[in-house]
Amino acid sequence: MSDIKTVLRDLGGIFIIIGIVSLITLLIPIYFQEYPPHATFNGILALFITAGIYLLMGIPLYTIFRKADRATFKSAMVTAALGWVFISLIGSLPFWLIPYNTTVGAIMDPLSAYFESMSGWTGTGLTMVNREDFLPYTLQFWRSFIQWIGGVGVIVLTLSVLARPGTGSFVLYRGEARDQKTHPSVVSTVRTIWWIFLLYTIIGIIILAIIGMLEQPGVGMDLWQSINHAMTGIATGGFSVTDQSITPFGVASQIVIILLMIFGAIAFAAHYDLLKGRVKEFLSDAQFKAMIIIIILGIIGLTFLNTKTFLGDYLTSFGASAFQFISALTCTGFASVENLPSWTESTKLVLSFAMVIGGAAGSTAGGIKLFRGILLFNGVGWRIKRAISTPRRVFVHKLGQKPLSKDEAIDLINEAAIISFMWVILLGVGVIVIGYIYPDYSLGTVIFEVCSAQGNVGLTAGITDISMAPLAKAMLIINMWIGRLEIIPIIVLFKSFFGLRRNII
Repeated sequence: MSDIKTVLRDLGGIFIIIGIVSLITLLIPIYFQEYPPHATFNGILALFITAGIYLLMGIPLYTIFRKADRATFKSAMVTAALGWVFISLIGSLPFWLIPYNTTVGAIMDPLSAYFESMSGWTGTGLTMVNREDFLPYTLQFWRSFIQWIGGVGVIVLTLSVLARPGTGSFVLYRGEARDQKTHPSVVSTVRTIWWIFLLYTIIGIIILAIIGMLEQPGVGMDLWQSINHAMTGIATGGFSVTDQSITPFGVASQIVIILLMIFGAIAFAAHYDLLKGRVKEFLSDAQFKAMIIIIILGIIGLTFLNTKTFLGDYLTSFGASAFQFISALTCTGFASVENLPSWTESTKLVLSFAMVIGGAAGSTAGGIKLFRGILLFNGVGWRIKRAISTPRRVFVHKLGQKPLSKDEAIDLINEAAIISFMWVILLGVGVIVIGYIYPDYSLGTVIFEVCSAQGNVGLTAGITDISMAPLAKAMLIINMWIGRLEIIPIIVLFKSFFGLRRNII
């Protein structure tokens, strides 16, 4: 019972903070006059209802249970799992209440609206919208806003405002699949994360807007496009306000977007070292070095595989392959080409592999995470060396520059292997379900789509659409939820639910 009270209190805190920050979005329909009598829909009312429901749910829960026990590992995992479900559910209201196509006044059905919201909050980027340029400004910004907040995490945002030292903050922080700290205090850590995130967002907006003014009209981004793409780029979310994602923009704008995607996929702890002038520590970060190596190898391989697709044009193949591989590895989901669904099976599998690996642990990116990939790679090497060496040989285990004892190394590898195994198993379930619903699509295309959902990426090979089967939408929603929370909180949630049910019976 004490854990239930703790979960309800912490959920209440999350709802309160999300409700308050959601009020910021009211500025958009006010500025663009998307309310009667200026428009046939009321953007102000839709956003006000959404923020109001967050607050009406949060304030009573937080007030009634404010004296509940401090969070435990179990309650933190349950809070994280339920938090993302309900945050996305309430966040779907603007998609349900506002037409997503201003030319015909089309409204999303509740399941499609929930899909769009879950995709946004989890930073995935798969969308039910066919023409993003037909979206009203209110929905364009709401999509960018929830990706920007969700990229860092709703619990991280809540802790930065409500948490106090000694209140179980660290287990809540871990509940959102984070454990790296820039300071001894978790409260100081989450506030530093938000300052870094806000700084990079502002820098991205300024640079994209300046390039847009210098380039020809239609090639560079205007201020509105710069704001939205900088927000979803640094958040590795990938929602766009154009119909063709990043395709319409020039090389300079695309290079800035690439840098934003890479920076978004680097751990905040490494960014802290960089901003503090500790460049050597930043460059020596194990996950950063692994990312650079994978990017180089991936671009080379994908460029070669795409040669036929681009009719022997190596330069075009290189440009498209570089952007799409980085977009996949960083789990952003921006597209610089329109013909991605027609790429070969081998190229889709390469991109799928990148989406599974993902960015750094402690970043805004999804996937299994580079940290676990490094551990598994090193674990294989250590195991081979031990198998071919003499029994008395002493091995030195290191992760980057950090030495590990044998027991520490084994524990880390076991944890990485277990989570990666479960991640792949649940990915396989999604592939089976989507493949069963859409037997006409190739296996490579189905794998690509499910990897994009569970890796919180957002690239699509053509399956995701508002007309897709309800079961397929539900399956990809689950995949997105699993990918964002990295499985453990969801397992704890179901275990707690069935344990509670047994006790009641």
